[in-house]
Amino acid sequence: MIQIPKGCKDMLPADAYLWQAVEDTARESAKLYGFKEIRTPVFEHTELFLRGVGDTTDIVNKEMYTFLDKGGRSITLRPEGTAGVARAFVENGLQGGAMPFKAYYLISAFRYERPQAGRLREFHQFGAELYGAASPVADAEAILLASHFLRELGLEQYTTLRLNSIGCKSCRARYAEALRAYFRPHIGEMCEDCRERLEKNPMRILDCKNEGCKKFTSGAPSMLDYLCDDCRAHFDAVKSLLDTSGIGYTVDPRIVRGLDYYSRTVFEFTTDLIGAQATVLGGGRYDGLLEQMDAKPTPAVGFAAGIERLLLALQALDAPFAERLPDVYIAGMDATSRVRALSLAEQLRGAGLITECDLMDRSLKAQFKYADKLGVRFVVVLGEEELASGEAQVKHLSSSTAERVKFDEIAQYIKEYRRRK
Repeated sequence: MIQIPKGCKDMLPADAYLWQAVEDTARESAKLYGFKEIRTPVFEHTELFLRGVGDTTDIVNKEMYTFLDKGGRSITLRPEGTAGVARAFVENGLQGGAMPFKAYYLISAFRYERPQAGRLREFHQFGAELYGAASPVADAEAILLASHFLRELGLEQYTTLRLNSIGCKSCRARYAEALRAYFRPHIGEMCEDCRERLEKNPMRILDCKNEGCKKFTSGAPSMLDYLCDDCRAHFDAVKSLLDTSGIGYTVDPRIVRGLDYYSRTVFEFTTDLIGAQATVLGGGRYDGLLEQMDAKPTPAVGFAAGIERLLLALQALDAPFAERLPDVYIAGMDATSRVRALSLAEQLRGAGLITECDLMDRSLKAQFKYADKLGVRFVVVLGEEELASGEAQVKHLSSSTAERVKFDEIAQYIKEYRRRK
């Protein structure tokens, strides 16, 4: 039997309602803040990610799904959403439009890494991108949107906002030299990846998950001590805006994020619901991204949330998102009644009621058992007598009571009954 590829997972109908709750909450939250949906291809030219994500990241070096297409072009399945949105922003001339440009996305993405809880090779993200605003107010708005989204999911009190600034190019150049000076005496005891990172991008060492490297990173210099006056003022303004908005946070100088395009503000929302300080949402500012892609420099800020991780957190809380069950089941006693049941079902669906009817030629008893399994509250029974009179038996499964209702009044009857209860 053909099996699902490693690191992938089926979303089954029984779980669909929870996915839809997260996605619907994402859409509604984004709309409240003026963000509109954008959709980009699931694959792009590999060069886009080499330039955008950065060739010193684990994503580019180890995790991308890259292949040659039939035309001999190097193609990569997207490992994240920001680079594709940046390409679409430039290619479609959106730089010349009204600013700021605000867009959100719900995507699948792909990374070849060791599968674990909440981390799959095919995974899904809700992301938001804001272009054109260099002000710290834009950073604050991105964080406020993220916070609102988590609050609407019921996760706000279970998450911690961790905030840092990684400065601009000049700040990071000074900081990189300080890190090299600090790590050089220990580099022989560190992993092979960190030995390469030391010269290419020593900030990546701070993000290393190797336990042998972590013992050295705890004493490393802090980026906050190397911020220039402008970057420090920007970071102070972001913190002040969050304070004014009532958003709590912890300054964490070890946050660097895993992508090379970030600058200045970086942030993560973490939770203990699915493991020690697991990140469920992260983002920051990336003012240099478009310039790296040979486009007009444009300030930008945004974030992405991992939907699989959010689902694990919601499941840990037994989150109060309920699947909408069928409202009505129409049971036909004979072949003629089943034909009428189908047209009556369409009538009730037109009134907004989720309606099921028999498709399996079951006996009446078996139909009631099936309706009970579906969680239906009302069963409409049709037989020869009901067809002749134009009135059906409407049975309430929870109370085992029944009333006779005219066909044309069934929808209104059920809606009024639900309102009373």
